Amino acid sequence: MPLDKMRSKLDAKKSRVHLRYQYYEMKNKMQKISALIPPEFQSLSYSLGWCAKAVDSLADRIVPDGFDNDTMQISEIFRLNNSDILNDSAVLSALISSCCFLYIGWNQHGYPAIQVIDGENATGTIDTVTNLLTEGYAILKYDDDGVIEQEAHFLPFRTDYYTYGKLSDSVAHKAPYPLLVPVIYRPDAKRPFGHSRISRACMGIVQNALRTMLRTEVAAEFYSVPQKYIVGLSEDAEFNNRAATLSSFLRFSEDENGKTPSLGQFQSGNIEPFLSQMKMLASLFAAETSLTLDDLGFTTENPSSVDAIRASHENLRLTARKAQRTFGTGFLNAGYLAACIRDQYSYERSAFADTQCSWMPIFEPDASMLGVMGDAVLKINQASEGFMGARNIRALTGLRSDAE
Repeated sequence: MPLDKMRSKLDAKKSRVHLRYQYYEMKNKMQKISALIPPEFQSLSYSLGWCAKAVDSLADRIVPDGFDNDTMQISEIFRLNNSDILNDSAVLSALISSCCFLYIGWNQHGYPAIQVIDGENATGTIDTVTNLLTEGYAILKYDDDGVIEQEAHFLPFRTDYYTYGKLSDSVAHKAPYPLLVPVIYRPDAKRPFGHSRISRACMGIVQNALRTMLRTEVAAEFYSVPQKYIVGLSEDAEFNNRAATLSSFLRFSEDENGKTPSLGQFQSGNIEPFLSQMKMLASLFAAETSLTLDDLGFTTENPSSVDAIRASHENLRLTARKAQRTFGTGFLNAGYLAACIRDQYSYERSAFADTQCSWMPIFEPDASMLGVMGDAVLKINQASEGFMGARNIRALTGLRSDAE
């Protein structure tokens, strides 16, 4: 595909990814649809961190722990590329934009260097069998004015670099695929580049919640300073509305006919309906993202055990398991291509078929749960000797043996 078409393909998706980053960073604008809001309140803006909570609550539970059956030592490649930061950044970016990319280059010593590029600055043509790209494009650097300074066109066995739109360098390599690897969240046959954790439903609910917060602010003003009225005030009487609002005492004298005005107060508004509406919206958002009302700031009860927490987050656990499978494929593909760069050899993808990404437990067990797990491990090994070794126990508990 020509480079211009790759640029157009990225431009078509860029605004959608940018919108979701705005919701994650709480910089999204509130869509005001009510004409009844006083002009003084129209300039108010609010921020709501529900979308960030939905992403972070899942990203914090997806923690890679190296590779099993790592005959090609790709764990070492990730470890030398600050795997803690690299993996967390890739997981977070993929959850927000549905897909991020791992760009494989070279450091000053010629060793593979891996960095994360978000979905707003990279795209490609995907092979749905291997989840590797057949062609890729990425924006690597912007100048101080926001103009694209450096971009790259990724092809099998070659990477072309462009500076301000002109070809500046072309680097050959031994990898049989482009050195740009997608890490995808929830792909399917219709959308091979996945779905964002911040769905349209999430954004719509947040918009409703922001407008509810604005209505609550308006109602609170009328609630704190109820509207009053005067009946029978003479047209010649001097009356300062602002002074009357701030004063504790009001003085009215009789007119020439001996009549005095009567005072009254309108019934103040109630903000309770808005609080109920916010809780309803929080329930909808929690159902959409597999969270609980406690996660969104509406305290119901405090789970006292890991089992209770797991039960309340069962759907979140299943979502994390699904994400681990697709993310593991992306990390393994990046390790495969990085190994080709390191060894200067074009390996077959099948050589890495037995290597799998391992993960830390989604829910870390507490002390009581460790005791239950210990009894279970003992009984399993009694039934099948050696079945539960150090690797399985670490995957179950997150604990590493001192003997390792």
